[in-house]
Amino acid sequence: MKSWNYQPAKDIELKPVERARSLKRESGIWSTCGHLAWHGLVRVYTSLYHRLDVEGREHLPAAPPFVLIANHTSHLDCLVIGSVLPCRLCDRVFPVAAGDVFFESPARSLFSAQMINALPMWRKKSGPHALAELKDRLVSEPCGYILFPEGTRSRDGSLQHFKAGLGMIVAGTLVPVVPCSIAGASRAWPPGSRWPRPWKVRLTIGPALNFEALPNSRKGWEQIAREAEEAVRKLRQ
Repeated sequence: MKSWNYQPAKDIELKPVERARSLKRESGIWSTCGHLAWHGLVRVYTSLYHRLDVEGREHLPAAPPFVLIANHTSHLDCLVIGSVLPCRLCDRVFPVAAGDVFFESPARSLFSAQMINALPMWRKKSGPHALAELKDRLVSEPCGYILFPEGTRSRDGSLQHFKAGLGMIVAGTLVPVVPCSIAGASRAWPPGSRWPRPWKVRLTIGPALNFEALPNSRKGWEQIAREAEEAVRKLRQ
């Protein structure tokens, strides 16, 4: 029998807003309640308001670590993908969101952390160290991420080229990368629109990709981006 080893939370000394913006954030009882409540609300909302249709549920991993990737045209995208995950993963799956949008103010930071369970990626301030921290947590915890490798929402609905950051997180690991395609979200809640409309949304989930054999180098990262982009593009056809 293994002896019990007490380990304090890595974010225990941080103030509430600092904790919300930290990549080391851990869930407590209140945040877990918030994640569960939000998950239930979003599942009902996407099912009734957007008549969410899902194809390929069998490709979803049963447990972390994993990374779910998709095209990005709307703020609905994260909600759509998160709604198909089981409730038991609410604390262990983190949408990686733009820090300058979802964490720009204390109120948004607390909401994004306590309800959505998002982790911030500051597009103008984050460097390789932030991606290395995400990679370490993904493998060691383990946990799951929801990522949009285009880096920003497409304004015309077309699939933009994937950035190499995805490769920096998964290169040389056994972590499965699950490609997804979201259709209809850009019509339901396009960039610039204040409120979503009751447009039908479809989510297609493809077979997982594995990049264990690819080197953790610029060449490997770029190849991962290309292969992941192609997998998502095929699901959109």
